[in-house]
Amino acid sequence: MEGWARDWLLARRARGEKGLEVKKLNNSFYVYRSTTIWIKEEKRRKKVSTYLGRLDPEQGLVEGEKHVARVRITSIKEQGNALLLDRLFEDIRPTLEDGFPSYWREMYALAVLRAIAPTPLSWAEGRWEKLEDVRSLRPDLDPRRLSEMLQAVGLDRAGQAELFRQLAVNGEELVYDLSCFFSRSDEVNLAEKGQNKDHMHLPQVNLALLCSPEQGLPTMIRALPGSVRDVATIYASMKEVGIEGKVLILDRGFFGEEVLRFLEHRSLSYVLPARRNSKLYEQVLVGEEEFLYHDRLIHFGKAYDGHRWLYRFEDTQMRVDEERNLAKMVKQGAMSKAEKAGKMDRVGHILIVSDLDRGPEAVFQLYKRRDKVEKQFETWKGTLHADRTWLRNDASIFGHVFVSFLSLYLLARLEQALRQAGLLSKYSARHVLDEYSKAYLVRSGQTILEFEVPKGVRELDRRLGFDLFPKLQS
Repeated sequence: MEGWARDWLLARRARGEKGLEVKKLNNSFYVYRSTTIWIKEEKRRKKVSTYLGRLDPEQGLVEGEKHVARVRITSIKEQGNALLLDRLFEDIRPTLEDGFPSYWREMYALAVLRAIAPTPLSWAEGRWEKLEDVRSLRPDLDPRRLSEMLQAVGLDRAGQAELFRQLAVNGEELVYDLSCFFSRSDEVNLAEKGQNKDHMHLPQVNLALLCSPEQGLPTMIRALPGSVRDVATIYASMKEVGIEGKVLILDRGFFGEEVLRFLEHRSLSYVLPARRNSKLYEQVLVGEEEFLYHDRLIHFGKAYDGHRWLYRFEDTQMRVDEERNLAKMVKQGAMSKAEKAGKMDRVGHILIVSDLDRGPEAVFQLYKRRDKVEKQFETWKGTLHADRTWLRNDASIFGHVFVSFLSLYLLARLEQALRQAGLLSKYSARHVLDEYSKAYLVRSGQTILEFEVPKGVRELDRRLGFDLFPKLQS
């Protein structure tokens, strides 16, 4: 401020005038009177300025219309969801920094973007520009750099294992399941024809996922050849992360005598449902004892066959549903009455084989916890879908699987917070991210012009317990 303008302002203040400010715009000086008001709805103070006039070196204050330069907005960026995802990332970020010092910034950025929406590599740079870089990482998101990163990360098994070991400490149980995706690339050696629920005979890559059902968090993921559906194949990977003292909860697709012997030979505890045609059903009967599971009546029986414990359950609601479906098949001619009669003794029944000698209700609850890993697979495949066509080699697949796993972890952490806050029935994880995206940061050059948090977002943040916004509004 030039000397004459400063002298004028000091003279006015000496006379007792309060709240005066002089601002220089385009070599001219303008006078404002500023005060602070309280916004009750938002529970914060806001500065309000009133324009008084132009300051002239000869005439002093010249009242009249305001002649000011326009303020040019240079960027409007989403900050709320960026802050939220950074908070969800905070417990695993140090491990990534140590394990992948050359690429962790790009891994962080791509995982954050894919947690928000499926993001091909060619879109990453543009989408990142819409987010506030809350850690000032300035990652290199050129598609060539990202391709290089995925191959390097995919080959760094030690770096991946370090994160998996960190996550494996969550809880005493681990759910293990397989899923798959398809690839037509001739360079992907992992892609082999195998079994899948869609009965599609295309080259596929199997995905093995370990999850902590108590925490609802993923623990490990591995890509396997498409023809492999055997728990023995991933045993080495599971051993890397430390599964001693854990209970593996498996799907009935793994059931078989060889699998049972494999687990028992390595002293691994397990909960494994038998197939409906298993002869083990004949060794245990359902009695009159019962319990309720989510308002469903469950009858049960328990027996020991000399090697393992057998738990047989009858879900009365499932029995009604399955019997109705069998009746429809008979009516449609897809099944004979004799075939239906042969199935009736096991309709609505579940047989669980385990090395654990526990109460039947506790074993049933362990088995039902595997529902969480199925939901996580659905989420994970959603993050993968956009890039199925460009996966060209095994290293890229390994890296892509791992980075998408990071996105899955962020969404699972957010779902965990929703569950703890009692909001899971109202919001999904991505719904919450969409709500937080409404908190924008507006800049003019390096100057922050505005950061307004909608009332609904502020209330949601309070209920989730993240407390991200008060610090920004102080």
